[in-house]
Amino acid sequence: MLLDLDRVTSYYGKTPILKEIGLGLPEGQCLCVLGRNGVGKTTLLRTIMGLTDRTSGEIRIDGASVGKAPTHVRAKYGLGYIPQGRQILPHFTVKENILLGTFARTDGRQDVPELCLTLFPYLAQNLHRKAGLLSGGQQQQLAIARALATNPRILLLDEPTEGIQPNIVAEIGQTLGRLNKEFGITLILTEQHIKVARKLGDAFLMMENGRIVARGPIHEMTDELIERHMTI
Repeated sequence: MLLDLDRVTSYYGKTPILKEIGLGLPEGQCLCVLGRNGVGKTTLLRTIMGLTDRTSGEIRIDGASVGKAPTHVRAKYGLGYIPQGRQILPHFTVKENILLGTFARTDGRQDVPELCLTLFPYLAQNLHRKAGLLSGGQQQQLAIARALATNPRILLLDEPTEGIQPNIVAEIGQTLGRLNKEFGITLILTEQHIKVARKLGDAFLMMENGRIVARGPIHEMTDELIERHMTI
């Protein structure tokens, strides 16, 4: 397995948010994480990145234990993270935002990767535009490009289609599909759009109250499961 979590519990302060999580992610797979708001989906990604207060259990990347490693070290093992809300720097240019990702590279390169320019033609044509002037969909493209600049093996995406126009949702879904199937980057994404999850995902898991309550190949994500674990 490229990524392994073994009995991982994750805390904010003294409160456990994730409880005894176990999962194995093969290289090249796209895993969709689903569930209602507040069940621990974002915390799962933040835990993998080392952004919660404390964890117990084991987190391994390609067999190497990283559960005690700081975030910047985990990035060098091949983790790229696109947080909810994108968190681009609005007063930096497109190029400057992308180059921030290069500090996690292990090959010393500090230029805009060709892959970013190929996947996102608008960004390629507007490298010197202030990021704060981009639309929501363009900012999401920029957040993905910044994560790609780390040269990741695994991309963690928190609600990548949230608050984006439907036509851009399809475009971003297509881009993520290319990254996964054409370029071989392993994906974990939290997602509320069932159609996006079914189109992109190889496998799914559903969460409730910080625990995994259902999982399997994407074709086993039935309407009944969605009704039970996602409707309010």
